[in-house]
Amino acid sequence: MSAKAYTEPHRVTYYEADDTGHLTVAMLINLFVLVSDDQSNDLGLPTDFIQSFGVGWVVTQYHVQITRMPRTGETVTLKTQATAYNRYFAYREYWLLDANGETLAYGEGIWVTMSYANRKIVTIPAEIMAPYQSEEVSRLPRLPRPKRLDETATLTTKPYRVRYFDIDNNGHVNNAHYFDWLLDSLPADFLRTHQPVDVQIRFENEVQYGHQVASQVVHGDATTTQHRIMIGTTIAAIATVGWQSV
Repeated sequence: MSAKAYTEPHRVTYYEADDTGHLTVAMLINLFVLVSDDQSNDLGLPTDFIQSFGVGWVVTQYHVQITRMPRTGETVTLKTQATAYNRYFAYREYWLLDANGETLAYGEGIWVTMSYANRKIVTIPAEIMAPYQSEEVSRLPRLPRPKRLDETATLTTKPYRVRYFDIDNNGHVNNAHYFDWLLDSLPADFLRTHQPVDVQIRFENEVQYGHQVASQVVHGDATTTQHRIMIGTTIAAIATVGWQSV
């Protein structure tokens, strides 16, 4: 039995776009999370039911491939399915489709359940997986790992303070904010003339309210950038982004 798929329409709004009128990467991630949340609610798995087990869903890794970012006012279709899982990890897929059903963006995510009591990864409760009809497997698909920054290269660093409104109901930073921090470290002229086509990110440590973080980037050429989010000397996330000019 294959995993249940879920779709819903969405109109891209001005506040989801950058100054070129295109959907941002951060908002693309928000839309992926939105459609997965809506599927969970549709299956009778609202947030309070998940939290009744003393856990919350946390993403550890994303791989997103982008063909084209939709523009403000464009109506798209969001699609997702919780494809497979094992004892500790769940693999979910996402699609962003245009009006003709063509794929604009495809994403993969690895998720875990984290205990609210000790902030550690715990076994995924069977009750919160069963309605998705996901395949239980011994090994999940392996997502590409972003490369570590070259410590000998010239780094560009931008500081940020984690605000109250950056925090989600799991008590840590909404993961979409990481993408704004990562990409905001690049020059505006570059962002206006280039589109991300391949985004790989791995979340390594939680960022919480009040933390001071530093977004670091090595921009070696026009096709690839290497990124890192730091809390002091602790790595919070690493990412590799592939680009094309537009």
